[in-house]
Amino acid sequence: MRPRTKLAALVALAALSTVTACGGDPKGTEEKNGANSTATVTVRIPDPGNAGVLARGKKDGSLDKALAAVGAKVAWTGSAGPFAPAAQAMNADQLDIATGSITSGITSLSQSPGFAFFTATDPDPVGEGILVREGSDIASVKDLVGRKVAVNKGGTGEYLLLKALARAGVPADRVERVYLRPDQTAAVFNAGQVDAWAVWSTYAVAEIGSGKAHFVADGTAIGSDNYSLNAVRSDFAEQHPEVVKALYRYLRENSAKEKRDPAAYLNVFTDAGPTAVNGKAKEVQIGFTREGGTVDPIGAEDIKRFETVARFYADQKVTPNKVDIAAHLLDIEKLS
Repeated sequence: MRPRTKLAALVALAALSTVTACGGDPKGTEEKNGANSTATVTVRIPDPGNAGVLARGKKDGSLDKALAAVGAKVAWTGSAGPFAPAAQAMNADQLDIATGSITSGITSLSQSPGFAFFTATDPDPVGEGILVREGSDIASVKDLVGRKVAVNKGGTGEYLLLKALARAGVPADRVERVYLRPDQTAAVFNAGQVDAWAVWSTYAVAEIGSGKAHFVADGTAIGSDNYSLNAVRSDFAEQHPEVVKALYRYLRENSAKEKRDPAAYLNVFTDAGPTAVNGKAKEVQIGFTREGGTVDPIGAEDIKRFETVARFYADQKVTPNKVDIAAHLLDIEKLS
């Protein structure tokens, strides 16, 4: 368990799983019920798809039950995806909760944020890294010199590549970064138009599971500090702290269950079609989840590592200045 820390400023909050589209009433966070006019708080969360804690909670009703205990309910809006659009949706009052990496979070915080982070999950030791095709002559990070590597700009991919190069003593300008959206990269990677792909488990599982790719360096080898974080829209946290705390408790408890039994959180709604994970890819995903972290409150040691990432991004010119990450963190256990 991480040590608890009193954080400086509560201001801005948001992100648990990002959106590519948002719907519903952007201002409709409360509704009146019956003659007693009891307010029900609506918390807007990206639809979780076919896997994970929220998907299972959506299907079995356990998330509804946990939120009903504090007078709240979920409105699933948009769909999970990259964090940057989710941050924009929170800033526009179209989303209340989302998930993203500390790396994408830092770049989003550099632009007038209206959200803050309230949980942390340790960096993925085995599910993120530098992916190369089977048969590639790239056997180490140093072999990336003169090559093209696909990354998502300002997010996990760019961070993993820059971090790997720095650790290997390779100047960043010796490797060509090809900026692509993660959901558009697989076809480019498999067609050989890039030599490697700096990527995380969401997209790596299918590639590794196909038997056509492998990590030349994973999160452990890279020395990644790429935490996964949950965030909340600032105004929502200020107005409904009890809802944020209930969601935190739900995520923490159920992420521990997922780590113990990963298979139970896969193919939640269907075991067929493009959202299903089967065969070798399913085995890969189960292995990644077992080695991964759980949702926890943000502690002092986490903050030090966040600051290291913020400093690294500034040094690498990914952000114009060092982002004050501590000003956008929330001590969930002191929220009231």
